[in-house]
Amino acid sequence: MYAMGELHISPDFQRLFRWSEGAQSRFIESLLLELPVPPIFLIEREDRIYELIDGLQRISSYLNFRGQLSLKDDDGSPLGPLTLSDCDIVPGLNGFTHHTLPRSLEIKLKRSYIRAEILRKESDPRLRYYMFKRLNTGGETLSEQEVRNATIRLMSNSFNEFIIRMSSDDNFKFCIATISPNQWKQRFDQELVLRLFALKNAFEEYRHDVANFLTDYMESVSGVEHMTAFSYEAEESVFAKTFALLRAIAEVSGIGEKIFGTTTRNGEPRGQFSVYHYEGLVLGVQSVIGSVDLENTELVARLAAVVRKGKGDPDFLRHTGGGKNSRIPLRERREYFASRFRAVLES
Repeated sequence: MYAMGELHISPDFQRLFRWSEGAQSRFIESLLLELPVPPIFLIEREDRIYELIDGLQRISSYLNFRGQLSLKDDDGSPLGPLTLSDCDIVPGLNGFTHHTLPRSLEIKLKRSYIRAEILRKESDPRLRYYMFKRLNTGGETLSEQEVRNATIRLMSNSFNEFIIRMSSDDNFKFCIATISPNQWKQRFDQELVLRLFALKNAFEEYRHDVANFLTDYMESVSGVEHMTAFSYEAEESVFAKTFALLRAIAEVSGIGEKIFGTTTRNGEPRGQFSVYHYEGLVLGVQSVIGSVDLENTELVARLAAVVRKGKGDPDFLRHTGGGKNSRIPLRERREYFASRFRAVLES
């Protein structure tokens, strides 16, 4: 079905395939031994094509063994089809590829059966969304943003694509360059974009659980239950100007890519990314961005001085750290920089 185009795996979902070669091999071993495996879940689209919504690791393992997936390693180099390894029930399978597998086993694998549960095209799209969300917050270990990307596209992909596009902004990438490789892999950069818009536009709805808050906001803009207004053109302009200013501040102040980093005891920036510094600065900038002329180098320098001092100021730092992810400390982080930026503009 996959080779014939009758089974679709969304690229956003496909990127979440992360089983090790050993785990993939043991799944192939299970099929050959006719061991029971969990069912997969599909939805039927309007064009009668089936789309995979649960079972990615299993189906992708099978397709990878068959050489039907185009996989790449971390540096972008193409990977070949799976060679079996770490098979622990029948170690004699180790070293085989699909092409070198004995003919009898190749036929047996081809005839292997995996039960499929299908949600028909007549079903409410919201039911498909919630089914996907429920299924994909249990099994494989995915980040919150990976689940959002893969699920919300079932309702509308516009906001999801917008967030991904904003995350590729050069100034934004410069400012968040210190997030870890694993955070990049788990789409933390995209979550930071979402965090900016959610806190900027729906701050009063935030209580304590930031993961649920971000998901609720993304769902509302995407129209899962109701549609929240979102001006893509205006928001893109604000986003671009925000990070153009923050990069200018970072370069003028000498902080550079550590602009969202924590600070040492003497106030010097470190490379460890802090979401609390990110929130304080981006939300503080949001409050004045409409009044800032990026060409005014003197103004940018004065704003940079505020940032440089603020990142090590105890009055700011007491609203960061453990247990400071509720709304009151967040408001204080925002207002710390917002009030000082306004004072610069008014002087």
